[in-house]
Amino acid sequence: MKVLVTGGAGYIGSVVTEELLNDGHQVVVYDSLYKGHRAAVDERAKFVPGDLLDSEVLRRALKDNQIEAVIHMAADSLVGESVEQPAKYYRNNVVAGLNLLDAMRDCGVRKLVFSSTAATYGEPAKQPIEEVETNAPTNPYGETKLAFERALAWYERAGDLRYASLRYFNAAGASERFGEWHDFETHLIPLVLQAAAGMRPEVQIYGDDYPTLDGTCVRDYIHVIDLARAHILALGILGERSSIYNLG
Repeated sequence: MKVLVTGGAGYIGSVVTEELLNDGHQVVVYDSLYKGHRAAVDERAKFVPGDLLDSEVLRRALKDNQIEAVIHMAADSLVGESVEQPAKYYRNNVVAGLNLLDAMRDCGVRKLVFSSTAATYGEPAKQPIEEVETNAPTNPYGETKLAFERALAWYERAGDLRYASLRYFNAAGASERFGEWHDFETHLIPLVLQAAAGMRPEVQIYGDDYPTLDGTCVRDYIHVIDLARAHILALGILGERSSIYNLG
């Protein structure tokens, strides 16, 4: 299948691209390099530099490469930043996403896998979280991801789309070639490794009143290769139905 991966120069996107190529798919990575890295794009993939808000470049990438499906991973994803700069998150996560959907519709591309977030659930009443739980996001990041999910459902109802939305929390780990590479690191595991390597003086832990033995929180992690495989599995069933899946 000919697949366009938006945000394919980022952490998770680079591993998704690698796994798609290993499975024999043809991959076009579409990324502005706003947060991604050119060196994180597998050399077997075609790279198209571009912003999702640039309709002309986006449509050309879809048409010229005869794209059959899109895996959409391009988004801003820092919870704290989303509270401080909600406009940025609505622009990049919702407006740019709608621009992608319109370009796909105009170019006849009907399949989309959306890399969403379990932040759509807010503070769930029970664990593990099931897909039937109420969506009640507590920050603009979760709110914008949910807004785009709701748009997907309406685009499907209009006959323009089949989609899978994948909700998860913390990605971790790496493949043999690609892993985390953030210019401003916020993820716990790289921070712990940097402290162990003497690259930073300490690791800060936030919160001491959780219902655990030492009061610190327990995080739900999913290995990035498992995450990539889940996106590819979702891609394989898009002709049958649209669905939302929690990953863990």
